Amino acid sequence: MPSRTAAAVVALGLVAGALVAFGATGPRRAHVDLYTEGVVVTADGVAGVPAGEVPELHPGTRVPVDPAGTADDDLAAAQRAWLAAGTVPGGADGPYADLVTDALLDLHALVLDDGAAVAAWTPHWRYVWPRDAAFVAVALARTGHPEDALAVLGFLDRVQAPDGSFEARYLPDGSGDVPDDRPAQTDGTGWALWAAGEVVAAADAADRPATAQRLAGLVQRSADRAVGLVADDGLPPASPDYWEVAEDELTLGTAAPLLAGLERAGDLLALLGDDAGAGRARDAAARSRAAVETAFGPGTAAPYGRYAGRGPADAASAFVLPPFQPVALDGAVEAWQDSAAAMARPAGGLAPGAAWKQDGISWTPQTSLYALAAAENGFPAAARARLDWLDEHRTALGALPEKVLADGSPAAVAPLAWSAACVLLAVGALDA
Repeated sequence: MPSRTAAAVVALGLVAGALVAFGATGPRRAHVDLYTEGVVVTADGVAGVPAGEVPELHPGTRVPVDPAGTADDDLAAAQRAWLAAGTVPGGADGPYADLVTDALLDLHALVLDDGAAVAAWTPHWRYVWPRDAAFVAVALARTGHPEDALAVLGFLDRVQAPDGSFEARYLPDGSGDVPDDRPAQTDGTGWALWAAGEVVAAADAADRPATAQRLAGLVQRSADRAVGLVADDGLPPASPDYWEVAEDELTLGTAAPLLAGLERAGDLLALLGDDAGAGRARDAAARSRAAVETAFGPGTAAPYGRYAGRGPADAASAFVLPPFQPVALDGAVEAWQDSAAAMARPAGGLAPGAAWKQDGISWTPQTSLYALAAAENGFPAAARARLDWLDEHRTALGALPEKVLADGSPAAVAPLAWSAACVLLAVGALDA
């Protein structure tokens, strides 16, 4: 905690489990514990490593050394074989080799046998968010692990509602049950379509029709719903988005992912032989793109801010750029570049948006998202600066935490799957 005086501090309070100092202008700094250093894989399954503990690991694995047995040798060999079956973005001798290898191993641990890609291993995060799972699937596909990617999307296929909608998150047992009463989130449908398109595109050209066929149910349900959601004016109704808060006004965090999905739907449906459906999806994508540009774009008071026609700046501005859109929306690159300053936090990372509470905390999902957007859109130096920062703020076990405090300390859960996936995609984009 920073130093405090009676004149500067009005009170101390607990906000979402974080201790925050309040001053005349609002909260200044927060403290959140680091819940885990990371995860390991043992004969009994995945386990979290308590903060402050760093077990000896078999080199190049997430398997702890067990002097009393040999089962760990077999597990370590299996992890090395899995890594060798794919590719390490940037190369095994590249500047981010340790970062991406650890990120790959952490994703491997967080994806369960049935394809349930849990957000993190700490209990309150041990659920499957469609959004996070979509990023994990794309990262696995682009790093040469197509079957793992298809398993992750297969889980989403099994839990998706018949009308193509998704709940905010799911229990990892595949039952389709949800852990709480938070409402469904429209962006999940868009993210599922986007991920399906990216996973198919990552396959060899000759394998793409068969890969698309394995995702046929997910694609068709999601496309039908996405087309219906933008049928009136090209924009979907309001919905909670990645901020996980109730919304009665449409956010860019809902509109942009849905557009990203629609932009992939036409080609996916064409591969499935549904030419009529492909035509409808392409028409809907064109209508939605025009509507998003009009409602959120350069003619508004705050281009590509959180809400249509106004700000504040939001990390969702990255969602109107590649790799989420085939080409950047009109004025999107400039708006995305401008947004970072308003979201900057003391340790050097980003918050989810300019309106996020001023508690000093950097969030690695948004920081790694901006690394990815920079790498994909011709800003390699900016991408490397973000990646260097992420690399420097990992836990003692090398895991990417969800948060970084104002003093640079890793905090909350580690590893976080969404951040690991974005890092892999960013380094891969730099390497392309």
